[in-house]
Amino acid sequence: MAADKGEISARETKEVVLGFLEDAEPWQLRSPQFPSKVGGRPAWLSLRDLPSFPEVECEICRLPMAFLLQVYAPIPGQDRSFHRTLFLFCCKTPDCYTRNDNKCMKVFRSQLPRRNEFYPYDPPPEEEPPNDPEMDQSVLPISGVKLCWVCGCPGSKACSRCHAVTYCSKHHQTLHWKLAHKRECCSQALAETDLEEMALHETEDNKIFQRFKKRIAAEPHQVLRYSRGGSPLWVLSQHIPSDQDVPPCTCGAKRIFEFQVMPQLLNSLNVDSTGASIDWGTLSVYTCSVSCDCENCYYPEFIWKQDFSSEQHM
Repeated sequence: MAADKGEISARETKEVVLGFLEDAEPWQLRSPQFPSKVGGRPAWLSLRDLPSFPEVECEICRLPMAFLLQVYAPIPGQDRSFHRTLFLFCCKTPDCYTRNDNKCMKVFRSQLPRRNEFYPYDPPPEEEPPNDPEMDQSVLPISGVKLCWVCGCPGSKACSRCHAVTYCSKHHQTLHWKLAHKRECCSQALAETDLEEMALHETEDNKIFQRFKKRIAAEPHQVLRYSRGGSPLWVLSQHIPSDQDVPPCTCGAKRIFEFQVMPQLLNSLNVDSTGASIDWGTLSVYTCSVSCDCENCYYPEFIWKQDFSSEQHM
C-alpha cells in the first residue's frame, strides 16, 4: 500500500472498541512497540516463518497483495496470546473487487507468550529507544530474512543493479522500479512511495445502510470496530454470512467475529474519488475462538467482504 498512514488509536464504547487514525512517530510503529497501524509495511510480530509470496497472492489475479493494516489484540489471561497481532492484506487490482467475495483479501494471526525469543518480558518504553541499526525494517535481525521493499513480506529477489533492496516477486520489483527505484537506484535515499490510487465507490441506501450510518454518526471518523465475540455492523441486509459460511479453525474450534474495517478508511488513504478502484462496504474478520497455538507462525484466519449496492451513497 502507501507509506505508513498512522497508528490506530482505541476508544472504548459499551459494545465495541473504536479505532481511529492518529499521527505517530516512525519508532512507535516498529515491531517492539506492538503497534496497531495502517499502511507502510507490516511490523511483524513473530520474526520467523513470515507469510511468503504464494501465501499473500490474490486468488483472482494471482498478483501479490499489499499490506493494509494490522491490529494488536492480545487475549487477557491466555499466556500463549500475551502478544497477538492480526495482519490484513488486500489486492490492488480494481477488477478483483467487482465480485462480492473475499478472494482478494487475506488475514493472518501471529501470537507469542510473554516470554519469547524476540521481545523483552517487560513492556516497551514509552519514549523513543536508542537508535538500533539492526532494527531496520528491510532485514529481520534474528531470522536474517530479507523483506520485500514494497509489501514487507519475505523477498529474496534483489535489485540486480544496486543489490540494496529486495522483493517478493518480479511484479513488485517492476512496480517499485517504475514508481521510484529507477530514480533512486544506488542512492541511500530510498524513500517509500505511494503504490496505487484508490477510490471510494459512492453508493445509495436502504434501511440497513441507514442504520449503519446512524450507528457511526456519533464517531464518523472511525476506521475500525473491535468486538471479539460480538457482532459486526452490516451495511446491507444481503450477503451476510451464516454460521456455515464461516469455516471452523483447523484445530476444530469455531471461528468468532473479532473486528471489522470500516469504509471510512478508504477516505484516509489519500485516494481519488473517480475511476476504478478497490472498494468495500465493510470487512469483517473472524478468528479462532480459542486462539489456538500458532507460536512462530502466521496462521490464516477468515475475512468476509460485504459490498455496497450499486445505488448506494455514503
